[in-house]
Amino acid sequence: MRLRLTIAAVLALSWTGALAQATGENQPRLRSEMLVTSEWLAGHLHDPELVLLCISASPEFYDKGHIPGARQILLSEIAITRDGIPNELPPVEKLQEIFAAAGVSNSSRVVLYGERFNLLAARAYFTLDYLGIAEHAALLDGGIEKWRTEQRPLATEKPPVKAARLTIHPRPEILVDTAKMKALAAQRDVALIDARPKKEYSGEQLSEDVRNAGHIPGATSLYWMDMLASRENPVLKPEPELRRMYAEAHAKPGQQLVTYCRTGMQSSFDYFVAKYLGYEPAMYDASFYEWSLKNLPAETSPR
Repeated sequence: MRLRLTIAAVLALSWTGALAQATGENQPRLRSEMLVTSEWLAGHLHDPELVLLCISASPEFYDKGHIPGARQILLSEIAITRDGIPNELPPVEKLQEIFAAAGVSNSSRVVLYGERFNLLAARAYFTLDYLGIAEHAALLDGGIEKWRTEQRPLATEKPPVKAARLTIHPRPEILVDTAKMKALAAQRDVALIDARPKKEYSGEQLSEDVRNAGHIPGATSLYWMDMLASRENPVLKPEPELRRMYAEAHAKPGQQLVTYCRTGMQSSFDYFVAKYLGYEPAMYDASFYEWSLKNLPAETSPR
């Protein structure tokens, strides 16, 4: 009788575990506050604590028509070339100055959108997270592309901006350098996610200005644009599909997850989505550009 009860208990536990996995109960909590819809933004454009930031590579993207009230931050202000490596983070004091000058305070509700289907906005989100002030920041789902498709209003004049007081709380733990990346690649118990196009990941095609082909040993491929519904409707794919994509990239709850790409831009988007899904990611900012420059080992076989 005791044996029968034991077997029944084991079967019950197995069934419960399978059910939890099937229903996603073992998944980290979705951070839904990290994404806002165009409908939400249209209804909150005049909120006193809202700070809408447009992140672009050049002034023209902003000048030809931006969402009313948006303030501009240029990519060159938050991503610099250092020691020959492009798109590195400036000193934290400089970043603090840039965001404060755009009116960001510790009580602001920051909404980001930007060039290249929100890729630059995702980089700005990573930067805010590095500064420890991303708690109230979000991306505009679909970016200005969706805003324009819906024929919502655009502006060309720059709004008056008053600099704000901003206290930062830097989080260096989310920034991985090359030495740490070498150690992580050797451990093979971490999810290393390559955000570049698959041909660059596989080694079939070289990344721009990168001397070696392939990817960091042990890394899996998750091209950042594959997480968008389409170029015509660049909203994020549904949560279950995104979770499946990260699971296929070997992401597991509680396990370390590090994103990288060519120079830390595309990986910012993978970083954003990973955090949105509830993971606690980090990013190798110098990415495959520095990895290749140091002639470190690379794999070319698909994974």
